[in-house]
Formats: sequence, structure tokens, C-alpha cells
Amino acid sequence: MNKDQNPRKRELLQATIEHIDIKAHDVVPMVDAMGNMAFQARNLSRGARIFNMMQEDKDCAVFLTLAGSLISAGLKHVIVDMIKHNMVDAIVSTGANIVDQDFFEALGFKHYVGTQFGIDDQELRELMIDRIYDTFIDEEDLRICDDTIAQLCNELPKVPHSSREFIREMGRYLDENERYAAFREDSIVWNCYKKGIPIFVPAFSDCSAGFGLVHHQWHNPDSHLSIDSAKDFLEITKVKLANPDSGLFMIGGGVPKNFVQDIVVACDILEKEAPMHKYAIQITVADERDGALSGSTLKEACSWGKVDTVYEQMIWAEATIAMPLIAGYAYHKHSWKGRPERRFNDILDKSKKLVEA
Repeated sequence: MNKDQNPRKRELLQATIEHIDIKAHDVVPMVDAMGNMAFQARNLSRGARIFNMMQEDKDCAVFLTLAGSLISAGLKHVIVDMIKHNMVDAIVSTGANIVDQDFFEALGFKHYVGTQFGIDDQELRELMIDRIYDTFIDEEDLRICDDTIAQLCNELPKVPHSSREFIREMGRYLDENERYAAFREDSIVWNCYKKGIPIFVPAFSDCSAGFGLVHHQWHNPDSHLSIDSAKDFLEITKVKLANPDSGLFMIGGGVPKNFVQDIVVACDILEKEAPMHKYAIQITVADERDGALSGSTLKEACSWGKVDTVYEQMIWAEATIAMPLIAGYAYHKHSWKGRPERRFNDILDKSKKLVEA
């Protein structure tokens, strides 16, 4: 049911989500002033200063974690600008952000301004329009994204891959296909590919990638590609060992949050010396009282030996409001200047080649 052929679908899919540009807004004076306020304003201001400390600490590797529907909500350029200016060195994410949303837009598709009010979700289903709160997505476009993932599966070696390796190949696919040149410049996947920044998606099948993998394995039962989550864990642990000083900028909670915190414990299990994460900030709206991971505090993580408590800050706020302020603060402080390209992808790929040799 193509939107160009259906008036109602065309009516609903008109205005596209616009990604906010942190470069255009110097928020430093406002965020500093928020430090003299109370509640989450003060927490956000301190969190922004801690993130800026990560930029000042040139020996610190910065891990960015992404949970929740962030790219579809207009935060893609925030992340891409951090990538381009060496403000983050590795990413741990849910699959939806990387595949259904970023890679999806790199293929030339869009997310649309929708509504949660006065809309019939049964009608949306009939029109093949998917809804994320107040954002609409064309399901027919998503199916093309799924098919592209299946195509990549068919072309790659039929062996277990880490999600990092597979996403690197997604970046290579965008890089080698000029028909995506107009869209890939603003892609997280493509920019990480160019900068050698690893992207880990521990629950890789929980997104459009899963549909592509199911299609691939169903049609190739005896010889197929698979995703090895333990390999992901080993690879990100190697990143920590290669660069012991580390900081966390965590958007939301869930699997990405726990995965990146657990690498400190993994180093200990491997009988390797690695300090707790030196810096950590988290943006979340989750409550800590029910024991759920998304709302567990960073002080609690210290009891597990994961996060130091000297420079940590919880920020109870919604990501689309808080993330541009924190990232924008650090960007306009310019402390990222002089930070090296760590290119952890190159280190991990070299390590793999040495093992194979």
C-alpha cells in the first residue's frame, strides 16, 4: 500500500522528523546556570560537566550506550557530531536504533511526525504505518530494510559473527554503494565505519536485523551466518583492556547499560587488571525502587565493582530533552579538541587476524 498511491497514507506521512543540531545552539551558559538550580536541572548540569571531563581526559575511552527510540525521535545528528569530533570511542545500543532507525534512514527512508491522540491504530495497521508514540514509520520501507539485512547475510561468510563485525559490514555496504551517498553522510553506522568506532548490539535479533537473519537462516538451514553474543562480550572486554581508563555516557538503561558495565567484571574473570569505569552519567526516567536495571543507580553499580563513585551522576529526565543539552555543552566547551581517534575496530580486526594466523 504505497503512500504515493493511497491518499490517506500520504496524508499521514507528510512532515518528517528533523534531527536537532547541537552545533547551532551554544547551551553552555544555560547549563552552567542550571547548576545553581535544584532537582534535575542541577543533576543535568553536573552530568554535563562530568561528560566534559571525559573529553578533557585524553586517556579516557568514552562508551556511549543507546536504549529507547532515539534516532527516530530526532537525536541522530547529536550522535553523529559526537562521532565526527572524537567525543565517543565505542557504542553499545539496542538493535532498533542502529538498524530500524539509523541504517533505515541511510537507505533513504524517513521517520514522520505523527500523533498519539485521536488516531486509530487499527487504521494504521491497515495502512501499514507503524507508530512509536508520536512518530510514524512506513512498514513497507521497513520491509526493504529487513530485506537488505537478509541480502547482507547471504553475501557474508557463513560463520558466527559478532554484532560489531556485522554492523561494520553494514557500514561497508553503505560506503560501497553510491546510491546511498546522499543519505549516508548523516548515518551513525557509516560514520563509525569510517572512523573505526565499534558498535555493539548485544540483542541483535531484537530488531529488523532479526527478521533479516530469520529469513536468511530459514532459507539456508545447512549453511548460514549467525550472531555470536559471547563474541561481542569478549570483543568489548578487549576494548577495555586496550584502554583501561573509561567513561560512560548512557542514554536509557536496559541491555546496553548492563553490557558495558559488565566488562569490568569480565576483565576480573579473565584475571586481567582493569579499573572500574572512572566516569559515568546516565539519563533515564526509570525508577530504581522495583530493582529494574534501567533505573538502578550508578552507586549501586559500584557495589558490583563496575563504576567508581567519584564522578558519577544519575539524571532523571527524558532523553530528547537532556541528551542535546549534555552533548551540546561538551561540544561547545571544545574540550574534545586533541582527543585521538582510537579506532578500536582496527585493533579488534587485527587481533582476529592474528588469532586466525
